[in-house]
Amino acid sequence: MVQSALLPAKRGLAVGGVEMNIRSVSLIVLAGCVFVGCGDITGVADEVVSEAEAAVPQSEEVSAEPDIIPLEDVQASQSGSVSQTIATTQITITYDRPVARGRQLFGGIVAYGQIWNPGANDATKASFSQSVTVNGMSLPAGAYSLWAIPDPEEWTVIFNRAADVYHEPYPGEEHEELRLTVEPVVGQHMETLAFYFPAVEKKDAELRLHWGETIVPLAISVP
Repeated sequence: MVQSALLPAKRGLAVGGVEMNIRSVSLIVLAGCVFVGCGDITGVADEVVSEAEAAVPQSEEVSAEPDIIPLEDVQASQSGSVSQTIATTQITITYDRPVARGRQLFGGIVAYGQIWNPGANDATKASFSQSVTVNGMSLPAGAYSLWAIPDPEEWTVIFNRAADVYHEPYPGEEHEELRLTVEPVVGQHMETLAFYFPAVEKKDAELRLHWGETIVPLAISVP
């Protein structure tokens, strides 16, 4: 019997934006079989119904469990980044953020007069979509690892073309693109090392490295 192959319940199927139901699909196929002749009408209907059911989207999807790790597995210096568009130039700083935790920072855990990567784990990375000037000195477009030599009165900031490296050892002067001197200023305590843009105006911006009470400002201008 033709009716024995039909589903007892009515279920919707969206085809080309038009809502159809599985029973209607079965009737259309069975009617075609009656007209042209099919060997096993029931088998044909069951196959059509199975394909139609597979095409129906599931109304409820099981959401993935959040990735939760134990507290002791969280890295001490967590990853961060800051991006800023200046006119048509995109600047991105990607780094890991060490925490002061009551320690003496510069002249303490960070020695004066020695090259230091302002970050942790992988070396801090600075990317520029176009050529810029930093404190009036030219820096071509590209990606660089960022380094510094702290000093109580004057810091040295280095952009090194070896962009994807660990925070130690220093990749070498032969890869340096730009080395400049900057006078640090004193600010409010910043517990976790931060890079940020406190000012952006037209084609000029200021990028700050800030940790503890030490701020190292970099004036950036774009074409």
